[in-house]
Amino acid sequence: MSLGFPIHLASHGVSWAYARACHVTAAVCLLLTIASTLLLQTAYPERLLWPTTLALLPMLAMLWLLAWRPSLAATVGYLLIGSASIFWFVLASSQLYPTATTTDTFIFTLPKVALILIGGVGSGVLPAAGWMFAAFVFGGFATVLGAMPSGMPARLDGTTIIVVALLGIVLALIAAGRTRVLAAGPGLYRAARDEHLSTVRQSLEIRAAAMLHDTVLGNLAAIAEAGDEQLPRKLREQIERDLSALVGEEWLLGHGESAAETSTVWTTSRLAKVIDEIGARGLTIDVSGDLSALSRLAVDGATAVALAVRQCLVNVVDHAGTDRAEVVLYGSESDVSVMVVDAGVGFVIGETGSDRLGLRHSVRSRIEGVGGSVQLWSTPGRGTSVLIRVPASTDTEPGGSRASAAVRR
Repeated sequence: MSLGFPIHLASHGVSWAYARACHVTAAVCLLLTIASTLLLQTAYPERLLWPTTLALLPMLAMLWLLAWRPSLAATVGYLLIGSASIFWFVLASSQLYPTATTTDTFIFTLPKVALILIGGVGSGVLPAAGWMFAAFVFGGFATVLGAMPSGMPARLDGTTIIVVALLGIVLALIAAGRTRVLAAGPGLYRAARDEHLSTVRQSLEIRAAAMLHDTVLGNLAAIAEAGDEQLPRKLREQIERDLSALVGEEWLLGHGESAAETSTVWTTSRLAKVIDEIGARGLTIDVSGDLSALSRLAVDGATAVALAVRQCLVNVVDHAGTDRAEVVLYGSESDVSVMVVDAGVGFVIGETGSDRLGLRHSVRSRIEGVGGSVQLWSTPGRGTSVLIRVPASTDTEPGGSRASAAVRR
């Protein structure tokens, strides 16, 4: 029985719940004893019964201390002071109560039940059972000793025996449930570990596929376009950077970018550099909207957006048949959106070949990997629009001025 707690907290949690239930029930028993005495006082006004309830007040105070500051000292104190309170209560009232003829009378049973519901300290079942049995013995002896001066017959209290039996059943069920939980623990830990490994593996696969398309395939396509001509200097530098990143395996750990490359300030952001890079390939890019919204993204989100936009612009250069594109940024309280629009040839989305990896891996999978989403609209002859939406970071505040004028790259 773990009550939904983690395995390492289940034992303590169940013991705490058991002790708290015992303490609440014990308080009810003591208050019921006091209330019954006061009712009897009204029925027999000629008998001075109410002062006998004063003997139970120290026991009630120790119960409160045990409930709110559980400790070994508080448990021992409740056992001893509770036994003394029962003794004085029985001693004072054994000759006054008109219905009290034996030691198993209801008015004497309630304080003994309250003592049995001691709860105990420790997270094990055996300590709780030990405290319960000790309280049963102490309470019984205190009642018998308190009744001896009045000559009241001592009888075995069947109610307290039933309470002890019920608590024993509860403790046995707790022990059985705890055994099952401990037995299931290794399996649960293995399942959690396997799920975590699966998530990490999937993330690495997505990152590897996107990196493959962004670097190797993209650079091969650029080299093929160059033909026999010498590669432009910027393209050679880009290929060298890609090779350095692949050989160094920084992309695998996700720590390959420098502070400048992961900046979320527009003028030094990776997205601005991407737009400059693609603009150098002959594409005119109009940037508009709220450029400061980029500062609300976490580093991972800003990097994913920059690389996804790069792939969208590369697709415009390679496939759209136009030399102009537009990038629009805007943000809300919950997310930051970037739209890449071109008025090129467009395509039928449902007819995209399975070998077209750019949108699938470099855009959609990459953005979904940081909790974002991608929407695509395209009509043959009218162009394509890609909407990228990424959750805003809760650790960043909107910064910079709101840019509404277009910036042409």
